[in-house]
Amino acid sequence: MSETNKPAEEAPTTEIVVIDKGAKACYANFARVTATPEEVIVDFALNPNPFATGRQEIDVHQRLIMNFYTAKRLWSALGITLQRHENNFGGIELDVRRRAIGLNKAN
Repeated sequence: MSETNKPAEEAPTTEIVVIDKGAKACYANFARVTATPEEVIVDFALNPNPFATGRQEIDVHQRLIMNFYTAKRLWSALGITLQRHENNFGGIELDVRRRAIGLNKAN
């Protein structure tokens, strides 16, 4: 077989198997993102009174530290997930006041 007739080599594939038996789930309704020149830091917490005004102290229960490459992959995956959700169920309103108005109109 000549060089031009050889089948093209396939790129090697990687299979990642996620084992989540020891994973601990937590719920967060608050997240804070900060960064250093080398890392992105995401703190997750539960805000027991998210509608309160004034000073609130919230205990951070989980902190995720990642490099910028992983952060960008996470950002992309979250974007795709949110887009699918909104395509199926409608837009996600972030303004609490508008959500409350929308709920009152539905009743």
